[in-house]
Amino acid sequence: MKRTLFAGAVCLSFLAGAAFADHVRDWRDIEAVHEHIVAAIHDLERARAANHYDMEGHGVKAEEHLRAAERELNLSIAWARHRR
Repeated sequence: MKRTLFAGAVCLSFLAGAAFADHVRDWRDIEAVHEHIVAAIHDLERARAANHYDMEGHGVKAEEHLRAAERELNLSIAWARHRR
């Protein structure tokens, strides 16, 4: 039951995001977001090194998610450039 509710919530949030999101006019908009994510990855790496601890694995998970977002943005930029 919980999994069904969770899956429904994820689907609804995705649909709401797609409905209310501004349309990307240019791949450069996505590239700017990509640059912010790369900067966030570097900031996270510095913070984790400075703190000498992993925050019970949350630092690793955050970095994994940022790197996954970076990969997806790279793919979307390549797709948008190819589409033009």
